[in-house]
Amino acid sequence: MPIAVGTKAPDFSLKSKNAAGVTDVKLSANFGKKNTVILFFPLAFTGVCTTELCDITAGLSAYTNLNADVIAISVDSPFAQEAWAQKEKISITIASDLNKKTAADYGVLLPDLAGFGATSARAAFVVDKAGVVKYSEQTPTPKDLPNFAAVKDCLAKLK
Repeated sequence: MPIAVGTKAPDFSLKSKNAAGVTDVKLSANFGKKNTVILFFPLAFTGVCTTELCDITAGLSAYTNLNADVIAISVDSPFAQEAWAQKEKISITIASDLNKKTAADYGVLLPDLAGFGATSARAAFVVDKAGVVKYSEQTPTPKDLPNFAAVKDCLAKLK
């Protein structure tokens, strides 16, 4: 079960890989500056995950205009994530939760997905500038996308 609205969001420091190299992605880097949309997705190079992150990339300005940073998180290695992002032209930050701790901290770790082992569920969280969860959703199945209209409505109230 995902962590509840009103909960202090667990901070994380995860690795991300892009053309500039390997960097650390920390939720707390946004505290006091901007709101954060955290998107957990099961696995890179899969159909629904590709659709989701390509759609978010195409509409990224909507989140920027709502003073929000978007961080997508999966259990894939940062190197696989980078290869996928390059192939699909995904430009949002993708962070590696290879040890699955962050998914567990947010209550969205699935013990086994179709025989592939533990992965994160598909989930969306909005964390305000103070680090408090203002929106929390885990989709009914990994094939379902989060309610992005509700995510944007939540962000609009936080501006």
